[in-house]
Amino acid sequence: MLRATSLFITLGLSHSAWALVPPDYQEPPSDFSAEIEAGLQINTGNTESSSFNGRTKLVYDTDKFRQEGVFKAYFASDSEKTTSEKYDVQLQSSYKIYSGYIFARGDFTEDRFGSYTRISIVSTGYGFDAISDSSTKLSLEIGPGYRYNLPQVSESVPDPEADREAILRTAAKFEQKIHEYTSFNADLTAETGESNSTVTLDMSYKNTLFQDWAFKIGMNVKYTEVVPEGSKQTDTVTTFNLLYTFK
Repeated sequence: MLRATSLFITLGLSHSAWALVPPDYQEPPSDFSAEIEAGLQINTGNTESSSFNGRTKLVYDTDKFRQEGVFKAYFASDSEKTTSEKYDVQLQSSYKIYSGYIFARGDFTEDRFGSYTRISIVSTGYGFDAISDSSTKLSLEIGPGYRYNLPQVSESVPDPEADREAILRTAAKFEQKIHEYTSFNADLTAETGESNSTVTLDMSYKNTLFQDWAFKIGMNVKYTEVVPEGSKQTDTVTTFNLLYTFK
């Protein structure tokens, strides 16, 4: 009798558990997502070296707001000295409205071997999705900003003065899902000021290997119209990374 009662209770609890948690249950989608990647880096331009790099992207996306932060680090050295050391921080907060979104943004760079060792840009403006469907997305942004550039020290200018000026920032962000496991991204940004202008193209190709792991090839090309004496106008960074995504 006791054994029969225990069996009845066990079956009853099992049935209740299946009723509470069906076999096809999935966790509800999260507002938070993140990407972490690391891999090989190849630099040309003001820096000639090969080493490792890392990147972290954090996104919190709700019905009204989208908060996004990207943190990048590049480091290389040879047998004698450090040959590359660069840190990038990009922060953007967007408030969604019916026709698009209003954003505030900050871009900060510390580059020990770049033509400009410290770059700080704050901007605001308006953006909208020109194309948005299941496989293709194109976002356009425009707005005013302010830029601070500190040139690299040189023999002719041992104590350079920082350049400060108002700018107009325009950006196009393109995402293309080629198929279920492969995607292509390209961001084109122009920052135009009275005394200097820059154009940056950031491209990446991502192929999912299994589950949340992917292989990513990236290229960042930045052109600066006016650079200190002895510096090159174009810097290129090519990366081959392993990327992990979680939500």
